Amino acid sequence: MGISVEIEASLTAKFEVMLPHLDERQRRLLAGAEARSLGHGGIRVVARAAGMREGTVSRGVDELDGAVEPTGRVRRPGGGRKRLADLDPELVPTLLALVEPDMRGDPMSPLRWTTKSTRKLSRELTAAGHRCSADTVAGLLHAEGFSLQGNAKTIEGKQSPDRDGQFRYINEQVKAFQAAGDPVVSVDTKKKELIGEYRNAGTEWARAGQPVPVRTHDFPDQRLGKAIPYGVYDVSANTGWVNVGIDHDTAAFAVESLRRWWTAIGKDTYPQAGRLLITCDAGGSNGYRRRSFKTELAAFAEQSGLAVTVCTLPPGTSKWNRIEHRLFAHISMNWRGRPLTSHEVVLNCIAATTTSTGLTVTAALDTNSYPTGITIGDTQMAALPLDRHDWHGDWNYTLRPEEHCRDGVPPIPPQDLPGPGRSWLVHPALTGMPDEQWSGLIAALSAAREGQREADLHQRRGGDQQKAPAPGRYTGRRPGLTLVDRLLATLLYERHRLPQVTIAPLFAVVPQSLNRVVSQTRRLLDEVGHTIEPADTRLATLDDLLGLAARHGITPPAEIKTAS
Repeated sequence: MGISVEIEASLTAKFEVMLPHLDERQRRLLAGAEARSLGHGGIRVVARAAGMREGTVSRGVDELDGAVEPTGRVRRPGGGRKRLADLDPELVPTLLALVEPDMRGDPMSPLRWTTKSTRKLSRELTAAGHRCSADTVAGLLHAEGFSLQGNAKTIEGKQSPDRDGQFRYINEQVKAFQAAGDPVVSVDTKKKELIGEYRNAGTEWARAGQPVPVRTHDFPDQRLGKAIPYGVYDVSANTGWVNVGIDHDTAAFAVESLRRWWTAIGKDTYPQAGRLLITCDAGGSNGYRRRSFKTELAAFAEQSGLAVTVCTLPPGTSKWNRIEHRLFAHISMNWRGRPLTSHEVVLNCIAATTTSTGLTVTAALDTNSYPTGITIGDTQMAALPLDRHDWHGDWNYTLRPEEHCRDGVPPIPPQDLPGPGRSWLVHPALTGMPDEQWSGLIAALSAAREGQREADLHQRRGGDQQKAPAPGRYTGRRPGLTLVDRLLATLLYERHRLPQVTIAPLFAVVPQSLNRVVSQTRRLLDEVGHTIEPADTRLATLDDLLGLAARHGITPPAEIKTAS
């Protein structure tokens, strides 16, 4: 008796409900179980009802009867689509030749100088006769041990043979200072930041789709300027001081930042201290080769009464400077994703920086001017109260708190006379002023210049001079330009438009120094209310100046001295 139509219809309904929820092996076993329960002819009926091959149903019956051991797989071993790497044995070697041209020595690789994305690799493989998709390429690369890699800063260049010894020496110095209760600070300049609506790296929580709008280009805003954070990190107290400058990162700025920390925090934290240890990088404004840094530190040592010891990290090891990961890293994380629209924002972000280990930070704005190009001569360096340590005296030294020739500003020579060989420039045809007006201007500028010089010295010393120099004491400083020289140089530049590179040899200075002299003299002229009137003709060369002098009967020296 055959299987009724009703049974087959019932099986069809059952399979329509069950089979979509089962995998291949489960469908096969279910069909085999139904066929075995129906007996003879059940395989054919179940195959029609389930829409399967009779062989598939028969295999299910065999698996249930134990003829085939369960494998735990949906498909039998070897089933399914073959991998491209198996079908095409040359696929993987060709792919490796594309991504490893340097290691494999393939200078003709088509992707040697381009980004090796999976899509580009897929196109190159397909063009070479190895058809595969970008996803397949990614799978093959992972199987070969590849992953997305960035650059790693590990090549440090030439290393000093005493690198490890210097680190051990610094460690010994730090332990000795801390054991005695003396302050130990790590100092450095943080990355300069543009002030304005500029993109700042990082992200910050905000409403989705509402990012803070910033400028598309990072062109500096001349009105807002920049921020130069110089940090002083107290290693023992875990506190930071950041002096935010707006001018230049010079040695004077670095020491002024240290001076402000000591005045505001340091001397109250360490009232009994008689010495200070500074650890810093080998380069930058506090580099061990900068004479100006040693000179400024000597002035700070005299003012504070501290013996200042400096231990410099070996060249190329700035990332191990304590301030980098104890202070600057946390400041960067605190203002990430936030445009630094003003100096107030910079100060608030820095001052709000804290850590779970108790770090606190104080920030202050420094609006002082710090001119560049200041040079320190051999004589002035020799006059510094500087003791070099026995171990690497270029990296490790101590400045004693003694009076010395520290200001680096040349004394003012006689004010009403020009320097040697420059009297021919004091002629009404060149100055544009009669003798009476010239004398009156020199008298007015003399008083203003003295006030300007004292203000400069006050800033460089960080306070009033504590002790007047002894009469006749040798200062070791070379004579500078007289006030008349400064005015003459400014007149040649402002009145006759003579280039500074042409004027500089006449006064035996370099153009950078002359630029500073002109700037200072212009400020003095503004202070006394004098305006320089441009001459009718513009001079472009020294020959033009000499020609003008000859037309007015002025006799210059036979040989005009130039800077050596």
